[in-house]
Amino acid sequence: MILTKAQYEEIAQCLVSVPPTRQSLRKLKQRFPSSVHEHSNKWWLITQGKSQSQATLLSIFSQEYQKHIKRTHAKHHTPEAIESYYQRYLNGVGKNGAAPVLLELANEVDYAPSLMARIILERFLQGREQTPPSKSVINNMLRDPSQIPDGVLANQVYQCIVNDCCYGPLVDCIKHAIGYEHEVLLRDLLLKKNLSFLDEDQLRAKGYDKTPDFILQVPVAVEGHIIHWIESKASFGDECSHHAYLHGQFWSYWNRCFSSRDDALLLYMGYFSSQKPSHNPASA
Repeated sequence: MILTKAQYEEIAQCLVSVPPTRQSLRKLKQRFPSSVHEHSNKWWLITQGKSQSQATLLSIFSQEYQKHIKRTHAKHHTPEAIESYYQRYLNGVGKNGAAPVLLELANEVDYAPSLMARIILERFLQGREQTPPSKSVINNMLRDPSQIPDGVLANQVYQCIVNDCCYGPLVDCIKHAIGYEHEVLLRDLLLKKNLSFLDEDQLRAKGYDKTPDFILQVPVAVEGHIIHWIESKASFGDECSHHAYLHGQFWSYWNRCFSSRDDALLLYMGYFSSQKPSHNPASA
């Protein structure tokens, strides 16, 4: 889906007022009255007469919220804030252990439910063991709350994990599955077009440590560009994400595998109309 910056800002502004929960997705649909139909094996959200992909809207939602979390992360991790949240949690479950205390607390202070669950779990374990818990222990308990040695807290953490649509182990699994699905669809398309290519596994077997999704053994022309390799990202390609990928991944592909003259096809789940879908990152 191609958006103008004005369209993106309209969507982003709407997302400012909603927490990163699955209930918020319903509010998003209400904000953008829509009808949904199937098109080219994708589900599309029709908004104000324009075709808006639901997956793209969710991607924008997630990326904008992650920017917000990065800006406000520090204030939630001061000793005073942690102790305040923990005492509020204890008071809440003391009154009603079945109520979604942690989830409501996270929404109230505008913090991701899964990250709030991590804060409270770490504080609980530290008070119980008298030593800071290891990161691996915390991660295992977040993935499987039944390991938490307190039934009430385990239920509270579970509620946060399943209701958070931007952070947490459940979201990580979904993102990984979506990314893999996009790679499979791209592979099928390349095979259908009878294009010769090497995938990541084949490239790693040849000794490459960082690789794009596919290298075309015989380059192809796309919109006047000779494409040598393809990278698929199951996210909206806004300027911030695009430049992060450039410095975190794409430049290393050039340095390891290619000439600076090579062009690449970068596939995003939508991008700005001012961006070129196919180009040499050196000119981005």
